[in-house]
Amino acid sequence: MTRQKIQIKKIDNIAARQVTFSKRRRGLFKKAHELATLCDADIALIVFSASGKLFDYSSSSMHELLGRHNKLPEVNNFCQPLSQQMEKSVCANLREEFAAKNKELRHMKGEELEELGIEELKQLEKLLEIGLNRVLETKDEKFLKEIDAVKEKEALLMKENQRLRNRVRALNRDEQEQQAVGVGGSSLGSKSITSNSSSSPNPSSQDCDDISLKLGL
Repeated sequence: MTRQKIQIKKIDNIAARQVTFSKRRRGLFKKAHELATLCDADIALIVFSASGKLFDYSSSSMHELLGRHNKLPEVNNFCQPLSQQMEKSVCANLREEFAAKNKELRHMKGEELEELGIEELKQLEKLLEIGLNRVLETKDEKFLKEIDAVKEKEALLMKENQRLRNRVRALNRDEQEQQAVGVGGSSLGSKSITSNSSSSPNPSSQDCDDISLKLGL
């Protein structure tokens, strides 16, 4: 069986694109290593992924190879048009990536699903389930934190309430003791007045005795 030729175009599926990038990158670095080893060539290879992550390979020092590259006059002559081409290419890639991200976002919102196949819909369903589970976990964590905060506040309020009750009881006890001391003092004063009145002689009876003595009765 002959190997089928793969059509060279951008892969729409993000997961398949990442897998292909990883495989092709390893293959590219392997070929560069073989070329450097077999032909005794100095090779410097720099690759940026779609997310901006850097991957590089060099058969010797990367800084030395880049210095040699920058010293070449023909390279310096083509720097400006090459940089313009690179800028255009980067802008085009960014536009495509932006359009793909917007399209993916619309799919996650449930829009424009008619153009997706069964496998793509299954993959989208898995992504949504993972996102929903993360949302539920975050919501539960926030609920638990709020419940713990309310319980702590309740414990502080109960402690403060108990402290105020103890203070009110102490004040009532002091007031009762003061009233008891006042009642005891007043009763002692009345008793002393009564005793004084009973111990003093009756002046009228004393006068009668004096008159009877004078009359010889």
